Amino acid sequence: MSSTEIRNELCKYARKTVANKLVVGPGGNISARFDGKMYLSPSGFALDEVEPHQWVEVDIETGAITDIGLRPSSEVLMHLYAYRANPDIGAIVHTHPPYCIAFTLVERELPIMFPDQAALVGKTVYVPYVLPTTDKLADAYVAKVNEASSVLLGNHGLVTSGRNLREAYYRTEVVEESAKIYLIATAIREPKALTKEEFEEIASLESEAYRIELLQKMK
Repeated sequence: MSSTEIRNELCKYARKTVANKLVVGPGGNISARFDGKMYLSPSGFALDEVEPHQWVEVDIETGAITDIGLRPSSEVLMHLYAYRANPDIGAIVHTHPPYCIAFTLVERELPIMFPDQAALVGKTVYVPYVLPTTDKLADAYVAKVNEASSVLLGNHGLVTSGRNLREAYYRTEVVEESAKIYLIATAIREPKALTKEEFEEIASLESEAYRIELLQKMK
C-alpha cells in the first residue's frame, strides 16, 4: 500500500461516517498510520469534504507536521499519542454517534450483548468527560488505548482503533448499534448481557476467527 492508497481509503471511510450519521457538520476526525507517519483529517472540514491531497501528514515520532496550508484536526494529540503507545494500531476513528453520546449521559459500562459485538469489538471502556482538543483528553484516551479497541468519551463521543481503517470503522458501527440496542432494551427492563462463558464461546469460534482475519486484510 502507498500513501496515495491510504489517502483514498481515508476518503472512503470518512464519507461512510457522514453517510451513516456518525458525525454531523465538521465534527469527528479519522487517521491512518503509514510508514512512520499518520494521515489525519484537517481541521474545520466536514469529513465527507476532505479530498485525498488534504489529509495532513504528521510524523509519529517527532510530531512534525507537513505544511500543506491546512491545520490537522484539533484532536491531533489524541491520535499521535495513541500511535506512539500501541504500534499495532493502524487506524483511529473518532466520531460523535448519537446513541453513544446518549449512553454516556446515563451509563458508563456498555455490556456485551450479542455475537457481532463480542467478536468484532469485545470490551468497550469509558472515559469521563474531559475538555476536547486538550492534552488532558489525549492522556485520558491513551491510558485506555491498550485496554480496549473502543473507548466511550463521556458527553462527547466514541473512539475506535484497529489494525486498518476497515476494522476501526466497523467497530464504530457495532458500538453505536450496541448503544442503541441497550437504550431501547432499558426502556422495557434491564438488558440481558452475555455471560463471560458465552462471550468466550463466541470468541473461540473458527468462523469468527476467519471473519476477523478477513476484516483485517480487506480494505
